[in-house]
Amino acid sequence: MQNSTSNRLHHPGRPAKPLPLLIKPVAGRHGTDRFIKFPWSIYKDDPAWVPPLLFERRQHLSPKNPYFDHARFQSWLAYRGTVAVGRISAQIDRLHQERYHDHSGFFGLLEAEDNGETFAALLTTAENWLRSRGMQTCAGPFNLSINQECGLLAEGFDTPPSIMMGHAPPYYTDRVMEQGYRPIKELLAYSIETGFKPSRAMRAIIRRVNSHIRIRPMERGRYFDRELTVIGDIFNDAWHNNWGFIPFTTNELQAMGNDFKLLVDKDLIQIAEVDGMPAGMMVTLPNLNEIIADLNGRLLPFGWLKLLWRLKIRYPRTARVPLMGIRQQYHHTLMGAALAFMLIDSERQKVAKKGVEEVEMSWILEDNREMRKIIETHGGRITKRYRLYQKEL
Repeated sequence: MQNSTSNRLHHPGRPAKPLPLLIKPVAGRHGTDRFIKFPWSIYKDDPAWVPPLLFERRQHLSPKNPYFDHARFQSWLAYRGTVAVGRISAQIDRLHQERYHDHSGFFGLLEAEDNGETFAALLTTAENWLRSRGMQTCAGPFNLSINQECGLLAEGFDTPPSIMMGHAPPYYTDRVMEQGYRPIKELLAYSIETGFKPSRAMRAIIRRVNSHIRIRPMERGRYFDRELTVIGDIFNDAWHNNWGFIPFTTNELQAMGNDFKLLVDKDLIQIAEVDGMPAGMMVTLPNLNEIIADLNGRLLPFGWLKLLWRLKIRYPRTARVPLMGIRQQYHHTLMGAALAFMLIDSERQKVAKKGVEEVEMSWILEDNREMRKIIETHGGRITKRYRLYQKEL
């Protein structure tokens, strides 16, 4: 792992001194590529880290990402001499401001050597950028928004992250808090084995409401856009009162739909109906992190072939549920509990047939007691904990 002693000035007869730290804004394609590839220097000796696909990271930071339709963004790299030793971004989301009016900006994409000076310089740079644009608090990490990867890994360092979830060295949490940040939310990742059986209490609830509920796969083909709208509508309704909620825009929903077509089998997007009306939904992704770890971020020249072959021949043994929602009218009701469980159980059966042994449900807010109880009752266990921080500017 790179640290503060990796690049020093040497003078005969004098103690070695670290090179001065310089923070530079990222600009242009070359700068963006260096920003994207920086984590390789931090995690090169970490067996739990999974190198992200470079083309996906470039798309994520491309102006074509619909997130940038409603957000301002700047990123920076920290250097000692010519060696990059850290990176960070800052974001201001117009949709967040319109909903909460809290003058809160965000930091994200934080990676750095184990050096307090480096963390201080990076976070201060992001804070100053936000403060100069009228923000009064800084929260994060968000990579880039709450609807994408967020939170700093606080527990579960010894196992690889699931698809679209983060990883970090243990020292990150201490270094962030040294800069005056306090924890504001805990995000949990649960692992649940696909061989679980419904509890007696859940079987009784389902018997009472089963005649009203239908679980069906998302339709593809000419109905795909209509179904995508249904999923977005359920999500925006279900999560409307959740902490930090920001709705999916039409463009974000369409981009997500394009990812669905590439990554998600047609029977792993389920919609629950109550008396014929859409009431809940759930999306399950194969955990591609299992099968891309040895590609070192590259799909060329043979990475695509390896990825497709592995999905067909050696389906991942794990999967992740990144998206689930039950309409608000069913929250805190027996019908709502039945809808949630029946979606989980339907997905469980389908992925089990593909050889999936465990499913990660992430992330779950620590204070979402109702969902946590359903998961824990059926053998779910917390395998990772992510933490969000905030600081007054």
